[in-house]
Amino acid sequence: MSQSSLRGRTALVTGGSRGIGAAICRALADAGADVAINYRERADAAKKLAAELRTKGVSATPLQADVSDGDAVAKMVAAVTAELGPIDLLVNNAGVAITRGVDDLTEADFDRTILVNLKSAFLCTQAVLPSMRMRKWGRIVNISSGAARGAGSIGPHYNASKAGMEGLTRGYAARLVKEGITVNAVAPSLIETDMMKGQPNLVSRIPLGRFGTADEVAKAVMLLVDNPYMTGQTIALSGGMAFN
Repeated sequence: MSQSSLRGRTALVTGGSRGIGAAICRALADAGADVAINYRERADAAKKLAAELRTKGVSATPLQADVSDGDAVAKMVAAVTAELGPIDLLVNNAGVAITRGVDDLTEADFDRTILVNLKSAFLCTQAVLPSMRMRKWGRIVNISSGAARGAGSIGPHYNASKAGMEGLTRGYAARLVKEGITVNAVAPSLIETDMMKGQPNLVSRIPLGRFGTADEVAKAVMLLVDNPYMTGQTIALSGGMAFN
């Protein structure tokens, strides 16, 4: 995307302080968007990233909120709107990956995973839709996972949360397509982030022979943001694992 193609647009990235979220924030800022960086715990990382983004000539603000909580989401969206303007682009990236097997998966693990990975995407989407619909323009990108359709290595609860996210993507896309709002997903598998540290054995499963990078995920997000004709789709990003 050109450096000014999103000039005057405001983006909100949940879980934006590190890893894939931070890479997406950088890509959006490079395209000229003002960026709200949501975080839950990592205030220092979010503030540092906001300072970095400002050097690109855009506005950037870190915002603490637990996006699985409806009241917190409403306050966050109001704060972004007051500081940066109405939200044009939403990237639902916040998530947890609690690795569990069938025998040690608890109800609490299941509930927390669905809350943080799936309910958060619903809450944030509902909160930004009124302003997008009013202006007849919006881009929503949900960060799914290869686990939505494959076995995955984290557990059935994680599979369920990401499969739900892709259903949510299609459901909103179908209902918003006539209002200038696109809703798509990116499903990365085995990206080199903090989640993957200490698991080099997993590389053997990737035909390409290496983990993907957060920047590669961000590029897929920007492709969806840039394409007004593409909606309801999930882009798989897996280094060839999908063909195995």
